Amino acid sequence: MTRRQSKTLRRILAAAVLYALLFFLPAEDALPGGLWLRAALYLVPYAIVGWDVLWKALRNIRAGQVFDENFLMGVATLGAFGAGEYPEAVAVMLFYQVGELFQGVAVGRSRQSIAALMDIRPDYANVERGGALVQVDPEDVKIGDTIVVKAGEKIPLDGIVTEGSSSVDTAALTGESLPRDVGPGSEVISGCVNLNGLLHVQVQKEFGDSTVAKILDLVENSSSKKAKAEHFITRFARYYTPAVVFAALALAVVPSLITGQWGVWVQRALTFLVVSCPCALVISVPLTFFGGIGGASKKGILVKGGNYLEAMADAGIVVFDKTGTLTKGNFVVSQVFPEQLSREELLELAALAEGYSDHPISRSLKAAYGREIDLSRLGPVEEVPGHGVQAVVDGKTVLAGNEKLLAKHGVACPPCDCVGTVIHVAADGVYAGHVVISDEVKPDAARAIAGLHAMGVRKTVMLTGDRRAVGERVAQTLGLDEVHTELLPEDKVAQVEELLRHKQGKEKLLFVGDGVNDAPVLSRSDVGVAMGALGSDAAIEAADVVLMDDAPSKLPEAIRLAKKTVRIVRQNIVFSLAVKAAVLALTTVGIATMWWAVFADVGVMVLAVLNATRMLRD
Repeated sequence: MTRRQSKTLRRILAAAVLYALLFFLPAEDALPGGLWLRAALYLVPYAIVGWDVLWKALRNIRAGQVFDENFLMGVATLGAFGAGEYPEAVAVMLFYQVGELFQGVAVGRSRQSIAALMDIRPDYANVERGGALVQVDPEDVKIGDTIVVKAGEKIPLDGIVTEGSSSVDTAALTGESLPRDVGPGSEVISGCVNLNGLLHVQVQKEFGDSTVAKILDLVENSSSKKAKAEHFITRFARYYTPAVVFAALALAVVPSLITGQWGVWVQRALTFLVVSCPCALVISVPLTFFGGIGGASKKGILVKGGNYLEAMADAGIVVFDKTGTLTKGNFVVSQVFPEQLSREELLELAALAEGYSDHPISRSLKAAYGREIDLSRLGPVEEVPGHGVQAVVDGKTVLAGNEKLLAKHGVACPPCDCVGTVIHVAADGVYAGHVVISDEVKPDAARAIAGLHAMGVRKTVMLTGDRRAVGERVAQTLGLDEVHTELLPEDKVAQVEELLRHKQGKEKLLFVGDGVNDAPVLSRSDVGVAMGALGSDAAIEAADVVLMDDAPSKLPEAIRLAKKTVRIVRQNIVFSLAVKAAVLALTTVGIATMWWAVFADVGVMVLAVLNATRMLRD
């Protein structure tokens, strides 16, 4: 509880004690000052607990913002005093402040929850200067500098380990408790905690471009992207509040002119004002989305705004990329079929042609070659998206890619029934052989697909540039509904466009990819989800939702949280409006009293906030 909240609590307790003591007052005719003394005594607890509400109302009126909850509370309670309903006036203000305090504590706890989760910003970086370690601000460290990370310290910047080995805790980023082992050559990212060994890390990115900075910015700005339900509440409150003020005014004046019973109808109008206060909706709906985003963050699921969380709740079609999303992306050479060359010569030719590429397939070819790539043997290199690479190696024009690449250059490829990615190689127009590269399906991929179907997803689709045999085998293994293979990047966009045209009702299409090669499709889908995004700048920026590890099973969990969030929002909207409508009707006909109004306003707000905080406990 903050200092301000503690002060408010003390005011509430003081006012509540005085209010309770006033119940023991003798009758008005037995008091020395009669009615005036009674009113003055009730004004004391009222002033203690309500002065700030009246001050806010006056300040907002001066600023041109007249019709808000402070105005409603002020008019209703001062009117109740004018009508001689002193206990009711104090009770309304007292319970209103209790509700506001409760709401403030709930919001504060949700913010603390996210703040604790995102307490990953490093305070300093250890840099070697003059033979000694100096602590400097991470923002002052440059690319290429070497930093030292001791056991128990946060890794302050993204980089590559040059010396030492250790285990790093990635829980704050991924939600996973299992540490990752790192050693020389391993990439490490800011925000993780070095658990045991001493690490020397060469910095690869400045702090502003580091993973921790991007994640902090993402979480801090997530509340700026409101869901439709939040926009509805904002617009609703803008028109609803002045409408009920004028309705209360009409309720006080029109019947009174007809019946002459001004006291009766003014009292009903004041009760009407208290009942109509929209606090429950204005507070509980944003709090629910905030809680949903915070709850997802705890599980390593970063949602960039309430609008994306709301859209995920209606997921009906989920489209996956294959490599790095449903499969590990750790390609290994499984078979080599040379023609006119030896096995070693074919691997050397393919590895040299892919020498400048950092694609997983390229890395697997270079790993199978097993020697350092001599880039001086390479001439001009041209990457052909979706096909492969054309390079000059030792003066020869080498093609390394799929059948389409070689066919484009008039080179015939023999049929290959191997299951895996086949890299055909040709030199100076002569076919040299092919290499088969296999990828492994992620262990939780099948569970993820089953979980999506259990969540009500109508169709799961996989789009891949891989061969038909490979794509169909993966799709059959995982239980996907549909698969499209041998696609270029533009073909994936066309397939997503076609799927978007066949959506049913309000369902949304989610595309799940690595966030680098699939940026166009991520942008075109209703919700783009980046898989395997740990340390990937492009993934964090291109996607709407970022899963901070590469586990597909996080996606059904994200959809479950989204559905729960939207369900709670709808419950609060329906409950709040239904109770208020009923009590307003009862107030108009004279059945509901000011005590009913207290429940319809503060009681409903407390219940709505309690319901909203369920997201924080998920």
